[in-house]
Amino acid sequence: MNGLLWLHLFGAILFVGNIITAAFWKVMSDRQHNPSIIHSAAKHLMLADYVFTLPGLALLLISGVLMAVKGGYTLSGMNWLTLSLLLMAVTGAIWLGFLLPLQRKMIRLSAEGMRSGILPKAYHKASSQWAIYGTAATLLPVAILYLMVFKSF
Repeated sequence: MNGLLWLHLFGAILFVGNIITAAFWKVMSDRQHNPSIIHSAAKHLMLADYVFTLPGLALLLISGVLMAVKGGYTLSGMNWLTLSLLLMAVTGAIWLGFLLPLQRKMIRLSAEGMRSGILPKAYHKASSQWAIYGTAATLLPVAILYLMVFKSF
């Protein structure tokens, strides 16, 4: 296996692995109903995005573009590669437009909950919205992973 493919696989592990484990830890912390635990988890989820998700994304895009150029793949017409890139762009839009702002809001609201001992209703609303958008932002990369492996069209 060549070096670019290894980098691409490592990027996929960082990217997909972090978004799946982030959802797990978010759900587990919310189940504790403890504002301190929830606040800590919310802050660390944001940190994990910067430490794992973004570097994973960078590795995926850089190695993917280089492999596509090296392999002579074209971006004209709809194929597994163009669909994958389109789905990745939608994932990025969800992350930037919804998930990051919701994560910042959950951090702020959980900090308020730590001071008062009770999470505000707004936290639960933001958390529910995060779950909805987060599910989409998780399932799309899983679909991309399928397209990358099976190159079905």
